[in-house]
Amino acid sequence: MYSNKLTKAIRLALVVGATAGVSIPVFAEEANIEEESVERIEVTGSRILREGAVAPTPVTVISGADLVNTGALNIGDALNDLPALASTFSLSNSNRFIGTSGLNLLDLRNLGTNRTLVLVNGKRHVSSVASEAAVDTNTIPSAWIERVEIITGGASAVYGADAVTGVVNFVLKDNVEGLDVSFNRGESQHSDYSTDKFTLSYGTNFDDDRGNVAFSFEYASQDSLNALDHPWTRTSTRELANPDQPAGDVDNPAFPDEIFYENAGFWAISDRGVIGAFGLIDNPYTFDDNGNLVLVNTGTITDGLTCAGDNCDFFNLGKYSEVQPQFERSNFNLKSNYDITDDLRVYAEAKYVRVEGESLGQPAFSFGGGGSIPTFLDSSYAFFNDETKEKIDAGAGFVVLNRLHDDIGRRVEDNTRETTRLVVGTDGIFGDDWSFDVSLNYGKTEIERVNGANLIIANYNNAIAAIDDGNGNIVCADEEARANGCLPFDVTRYNTASDELKNYLTTTSVGTSEIEQTVFTANISNGSIYELPAGDVGFAAGVEYRKEESESVEDDNAEGTFFNALGEDKGDFDVTEAYFELSVPVLTDTFLAEDVIFETAVRFADYSTIGDTTSWKLGLDWTIVDGLRVRATKSEALRAPNIGEIFGAESQTFYNVDDPCKASELAQSDNNATRRANCAALGVATDFDSDYDSATLPGAVSGNEDVKEETSTSTTVGIVYQPEFVEGLSFTVDYWNIELEDAISTIDAQEILDRCVDSESGIDNQFCNLITRNPANSEITRIQNSVLNVAGRDVEGIDFEIGYDFDLFGGEMSTTLLGTRLLKFREFPFQDNTEQFIDNEGTAGFADLEGSLRLRYTHGDWTVTSSTRYMDEVFLYTPQDFERNPNPSDLLTFTTYVKTDMTVGYEFENGIGVSFGIENLFDRELPRGTRGTGRSSATYDNIGRFYHMTFSYKM
Repeated sequence: MYSNKLTKAIRLALVVGATAGVSIPVFAEEANIEEESVERIEVTGSRILREGAVAPTPVTVISGADLVNTGALNIGDALNDLPALASTFSLSNSNRFIGTSGLNLLDLRNLGTNRTLVLVNGKRHVSSVASEAAVDTNTIPSAWIERVEIITGGASAVYGADAVTGVVNFVLKDNVEGLDVSFNRGESQHSDYSTDKFTLSYGTNFDDDRGNVAFSFEYASQDSLNALDHPWTRTSTRELANPDQPAGDVDNPAFPDEIFYENAGFWAISDRGVIGAFGLIDNPYTFDDNGNLVLVNTGTITDGLTCAGDNCDFFNLGKYSEVQPQFERSNFNLKSNYDITDDLRVYAEAKYVRVEGESLGQPAFSFGGGGSIPTFLDSSYAFFNDETKEKIDAGAGFVVLNRLHDDIGRRVEDNTRETTRLVVGTDGIFGDDWSFDVSLNYGKTEIERVNGANLIIANYNNAIAAIDDGNGNIVCADEEARANGCLPFDVTRYNTASDELKNYLTTTSVGTSEIEQTVFTANISNGSIYELPAGDVGFAAGVEYRKEESESVEDDNAEGTFFNALGEDKGDFDVTEAYFELSVPVLTDTFLAEDVIFETAVRFADYSTIGDTTSWKLGLDWTIVDGLRVRATKSEALRAPNIGEIFGAESQTFYNVDDPCKASELAQSDNNATRRANCAALGVATDFDSDYDSATLPGAVSGNEDVKEETSTSTTVGIVYQPEFVEGLSFTVDYWNIELEDAISTIDAQEILDRCVDSESGIDNQFCNLITRNPANSEITRIQNSVLNVAGRDVEGIDFEIGYDFDLFGGEMSTTLLGTRLLKFREFPFQDNTEQFIDNEGTAGFADLEGSLRLRYTHGDWTVTSSTRYMDEVFLYTPQDFERNPNPSDLLTFTTYVKTDMTVGYEFENGIGVSFGIENLFDRELPRGTRGTGRSSATYDNIGRFYHMTFSYKM
């Protein structure tokens, strides 16, 4: 099938792009191909069709076969091993936020998922995150992936201004023929955690091979894994104040301020309840199964409400920590194409994807005098026994209950995302050298978020107002509440709540979101619009109209519950864009200039939200001699804020922060005059010591209609070397730099507090404006986390790639080494002071050096693959943190991390294939101090040695 010129071009593109079936650098080649077979192909990183495989921008290509061989359940998890994508939003950390469980999002250069453009066959894909542009890789059919192109420089002018850090383009198989079935099962060595994946693909040609139709189905699932069910994560750990630190010697490196302890935690709260943690009675107590008081031992090492060492009755909060969420995915795809003539083809793609992710979190809890359900009890509480009542009456007359109410249900969140997408289009060739592609692309994602075991605050307050009715019956004190079904809640006896009481105390709330994307695109290309002495001028141009819509609706019954009060987002925008791209040969066949080609591209956009923008790119492709090439790009883009960044409604949240103006914080170092002065300017006394429960500090997050576009400037300079004297060997080294101005961002709550008082220009800054303090006692009462334009970011590094393919012992060996050396990652928080910055390079999530070594050996029907990932040691504090406090803790780093995966496969002659693999072959443990679920720590494997087996059949 597909004997026409267009099809030859596509086939050649696939062959070149997936050379050796492994991750490869794309470089200029001297191809010994007959003239009639040298067709125009679309070069990665450019839309100009030209002869040969020339990549004017840095590109890494991963073959679909390599992704399958990893045995990974999700594409995103497999790509996460690549240095440029090491900060990918993966399943293990998808439970961090409300509504995100089960997502797999890509994040190039650690600059955010909204700055990475994800395409499928060069076309946009509808988002899976309400009010954002991020694409869930779970929606992409893994069985049809031909290759993944990761373009990391100068992509905005060609593909769109939101490609700030680059493009990840999933290229699907153009022609699917035959049956391909596979089943994969994986199990953990250390726990009951397991995964399953089934794929089915079938395609056939029709009408004398003029057309092709294919469908695929995928199903994948994984179990939930609780922290207590894995030996690496079941231990409760905490950092406590160093009991041996001499008074007044806070800067002595021999005595760090805090010590990291295992078997440590909060003694002041538990699932059985604790009273007396804040005084009020003689000692802190909990309750036994019969409701009797049991003394709480606060340990030999105590730091406020936490303890460690012997006699420490701490509660392990790992009971409520998931290191992997429950996940299930079903993916249906249908595609067809038909050659109307030799130079004109029509095509269509359709998909339906259903992804379910479940998050099990902490139950509703009472703690201290703050939060949603502060619980004050006196001796009239009918469930207290006589001993408890006597102690209360002998004390302050009341107690504060600290209790995790998991006996009425852990809060559970089920997220279901249903994505449908339809693409119809036509492509072909007209005239002598012109190619075109016109398409209409519609996508829709419907999200349902179900939050269960959601405590109704009014009903809880009624249920704990339990009295004796005079007849020996314990009832709710409020008569109207009793009439409405109130049942008394006994907080002194764990797990005795009836189903009727649970139904009275809790409710289920449902939130829904709908995302729609409509895109019309038309592209033309000509690899030779004009002939110059040095060669042919290439040209590409196109127009695109895109409309993005997003709306979220929250359940009315969520109000007045323990669940965060979420705002209802609604917004839309449209943008009309036009671009052109030129490739102009300047020199050829001269001394030290085999070829010199000038590249340029410009993209014009008109947004309904911010108006006109222009993005541009300049590039140089210089072949010094055969096998040695220099490439460089300079580009600028303006990224418009997305729907959530502009229209995001205010939603309630809670923060766990430390007040930087506390006396204990200021005393940690003498090198914080700026912070001291700013705290004083805020009216905070030098001896201020916050007693607020920081774990329940209220706040809000929201968009900002005044936020403006951000500007990015990108530079790349690289060398591609393919020595003629060593066949199959190639080297690439690329320097890259990305500078953001007016970067659109939300800021971590702790950073808001710190940046407010660390500004050398005083407290008149946008961060202090987000903080509310009680003027009577200086306590923080609220943090408003709105989207802001911060001053900017400056990130630079060096990517390197070595590929070597050679014959070995009668088989074929392919090796690829990928690496990134991060040179700089600076955040500039203050618009009025661009000299002050935070340096993240070398800290958690921003390793100085990351690498990936992939090996593949094929001998006859046997294939052996291995992948080894390296991450340098990282600090848990920035240099600016160390300036303020040179010895914050004895746990300062996550150690160097190396993980190896291996797979062995065999293909039988009858089409049956079997493979067996081990992920984390050497059982490399998590670095000390992490569970592998945080924003930066999720790059570490928290499963351990994991076995998987795949059975496949092809016909």
